[in-house]
Amino acid sequence: MTIKGQTTLPRDVRAALGLKSGDKVRYVVMNGEVRLLKARPVAELEGVLARPQAEPVGLNAMDEAIAAGAAGAPRRTR
Repeated sequence: MTIKGQTTLPRDVRAALGLKSGDKVRYVVMNGEVRLLKARPVAELEGVLARPQAEPVGLNAMDEAIAAGAAGAPRRTR
């Protein structure tokens, strides 16, 4: 570690994460361990939660679900 707190990532680590010059990384500290993740642009996350078998949910249904959750009421199903 340098005096500025910088380290060099070994080639194998860069290759495993698909990192190249200019990429950004995230450090996640959990239970005394540090995990290094390649940061991904938000645009790359489009569709990550998609469920092709599910019908789209309208704004009214979302509002009802939020209100029901806030009130502690069970959610209605179709």
